Amino acid sequence: MTRSFLIIAIVVACLAPQGLSQQRRQAAPQPGKRQGKAQDRRNAPAVRREIQAALDRISEDSLRGHLSFIASDLLEGRNTPSRGLEIAAEYIAAQYRRAGLEPVGDAESAGNIGYFQTSEWSVGPAKDNFVELAVDDGKQRMRVRADQLVELGVNVEQQSDKADGANGSSEKPVVKLHNVVGLLRGSDPALNDSYVIVSAHYDHIGVRPTGEGDRINNGANDDGSGTVSVIELASALASMKQRPKRSVVFITWFGEEKSMQGSRYYARHPVFPLEKTVAMVNLEHLGRTDDIEGPRLNSATLTGFDFTDLGPIFRAAGEKTGVDVYKSEKNSDAFFSRSDNQALANAGIPAHTLCVAFIFPDYHKVGDHWEKIDYTNLAKVNRMIALALMTVADNPEPPKWNESNPKTERYVDAWKALHKQ
Repeated sequence: MTRSFLIIAIVVACLAPQGLSQQRRQAAPQPGKRQGKAQDRRNAPAVRREIQAALDRISEDSLRGHLSFIASDLLEGRNTPSRGLEIAAEYIAAQYRRAGLEPVGDAESAGNIGYFQTSEWSVGPAKDNFVELAVDDGKQRMRVRADQLVELGVNVEQQSDKADGANGSSEKPVVKLHNVVGLLRGSDPALNDSYVIVSAHYDHIGVRPTGEGDRINNGANDDGSGTVSVIELASALASMKQRPKRSVVFITWFGEEKSMQGSRYYARHPVFPLEKTVAMVNLEHLGRTDDIEGPRLNSATLTGFDFTDLGPIFRAAGEKTGVDVYKSEKNSDAFFSRSDNQALANAGIPAHTLCVAFIFPDYHKVGDHWEKIDYTNLAKVNRMIALALMTVADNPEPPKWNESNPKTERYVDAWKALHKQ
């Protein structure tokens, strides 16, 4: 009896959730009705057995394992550009390969043939320790610290008064940055040349240049939680013998923290035709439930919730998985333009960002550590997302913009232009 009790105690201790206590998890008030897992499933229509098996593969331990590396000190906050960002890209590509996703990018790297969409940024001269990077003849530009490039072995020239802002050498050095892209090809011959994107940005803001103590902005929730969710969703959906009818594209973006550079680059250089891309769901801030406005357990929200008909689809998936998918009256529309969904929406594609906490206490601070993530809640939200993605991918009717909402006029016009209507 004593030995059995000891074994049970050890198991319980190992399974105890990290971050928030179980007591807080049970007591915290949340948007919508709170229900237990058994009651959720009794009240919602059944999920098809094979899909449920894929949802059950989503593991809080797997998410914890991925994030403890992505948000480790080794990667030094994954600044754009940096060695830590390159390591993260290699890791994500390896996980795509492990899941069995098709490589669909370019052949820039012998080790990751096809998983990298590579952009080449010319390096301008340094002035006051800052350098301008540019791509596509200056259609996109971003400002970075010169010491970041020096750490990468880039030869940075100093701007002279005579150079008039241009590099004095005949050929500017180049920095390569990667979106990491993998494909789960659809099973329906009539629909598999149309695409649903699920994405997240894998960069963060790097290391504070000065100060004492911890200077690494690890970016566990922003947006390591979205990055590892893309990995976990890819693994879960790829496990199904009967794949989704439409193809699902998994993308992690560089440079979101520097004006959404990776998604903007993709919108101008799409790996798959934009007119064949029916929807995009971007993932941000999924792991922390301690929103500064109050706890957010068993809930999630979409930016621009009623801009398209994707909101009801995610809400229905939430009803089947025990997640209250709701519209934030304060933040839903205001945050629509603040993440990587914006570039695809500008192109006319129904696109949202899904999050749990809009702003949390360690936002863009060194305290955003992987140990503070609520992995039980993260796994639950991932199951909801997976079910919603399956619904969108299996539906012959693509998502549509809500034309009755005046805030969508520009996106409706872009959609019509994209489809030549």
